[in-house]
Amino acid sequence: MPEGSAMSHLPLLETAKDIATCFEPGAEIVLYHGDASELISTLPDKSVKLIITSPPYNLGKVYESRTSIKEYLETQAQTIAELYRILQPDGSVCWQVGNFVQDGEVYPLDIHYYPIFKSLGLFLRNRIIWHFGHGLHASKRFSGRYETILWFTKSKDYTFNLDAVRVPSKYPGKRHYKGPNKGKPSGNPKGKNPSDVWEGLVKEWEEGFWNIPNVKSNHPEKTIHPCQFPVELVERCVLALTCKGDWVFDPYAGAGSALIAAIKHNRRAMGSEKESVYVDIARERIVSYFNGTLRLRPMGKPVYQPTGREKVSQIPPEWEDAA
Repeated sequence: MPEGSAMSHLPLLETAKDIATCFEPGAEIVLYHGDASELISTLPDKSVKLIITSPPYNLGKVYESRTSIKEYLETQAQTIAELYRILQPDGSVCWQVGNFVQDGEVYPLDIHYYPIFKSLGLFLRNRIIWHFGHGLHASKRFSGRYETILWFTKSKDYTFNLDAVRVPSKYPGKRHYKGPNKGKPSGNPKGKNPSDVWEGLVKEWEEGFWNIPNVKSNHPEKTIHPCQFPVELVERCVLALTCKGDWVFDPYAGAGSALIAAIKHNRRAMGSEKESVYVDIARERIVSYFNGTLRLRPMGKPVYQPTGREKVSQIPPEWEDAA
């Protein structure tokens, strides 16, 4: 557990007894087994600083029931309206979505979600592009390798801790070439703004461009959840958009990655999940974090790049004449 944690009074969790199963004002961690709306109805007005989630994509997975895109968005709009009530005036929503595909046609969900949030009066601050290097290969269109995070704020006065997420400048010695500051450094000694294109950490510390790996079979955080959130994707949002002790809420908690990111940075964590198997996994991961046994991909670790010496990175002999 991090030194100086706001939750340092909690013991190392040998069991999950310190994880509340419903909302309690004095709780530090809440993991609710059930529908998100059930938990949201018990939360006080204006109590949550950050709502961050990856909602069901209506893709017909084992844990989803496939519906029309219209019905899907109408259901999501009802939930978002409920979330608006519990969001603090200076709070944020980070809504991470991919694409809905039907009969080979792509429906960009972020575009469909935008008017839902705007109808409530929220302000879009960034449309963040998350790029990842692996996924299913398409045969009749280009393979999808990105998803988006819509960052909305409830008001024009919102928490944004830029210094907490700055990245080193590529050219820290750059100087103003004219004006009253001519000859003085033009950057910020704390680093630069990481931009709204997150290609993860392959070039992050050099170029401010993120390439966060999605959670596939060789990812250290992999569980049986088919669409698992990488913890490091949430960390920057938590650091930038909340302060220590604030509530971070994931209404579709899945394997609990958003809760772990919040706990890791001394925020209060809350999530709801309908599937009991994922609730159990999330609980086990939280316990493992406090016990120091949870495997996490470190924030800042470069994405592995093959050297060309690996057999799997070499062109098979059978392909040599294919060109």
